[in-house]
Amino acid sequence: MAKPAKGKAKVKIVNGKRVSYGQAGQAKGGGPRVRAGTPKGNAYCARSAGQMKKHPKAASNPNSPLRLSRKRWKCSGKTSRK
Repeated sequence: MAKPAKGKAKVKIVNGKRVSYGQAGQAKGGGPRVRAGTPKGNAYCARSAGQMKKHPKAASNPNSPLRLSRKRWKCSGKTSRK
C-alpha cells in the first residue's frame, strides 16, 4: 500500500506514480475534515470551481489532485452534495 506525501490524506496510484491529495488530520472538534453536503463543503466546491477555470490542464485530468479532492467532497458545480 502506497503512503501519501506528508500532510496529505489519501493516495492513488496512476501509471505507477503516486498522486497524493486531500488535507490530512482531523477537524478542530476531532471530527472528519471532509464533510460533504455542509456549508464548508459548499465553500470548498465554489473555491475549487474557480481553480478548475484557472487550471484547465488539471481540470481535464480525472486523476489530478484537484479532481480527486472534488470527488471526495462530492462537488457538483459550485455545491457539495450529501
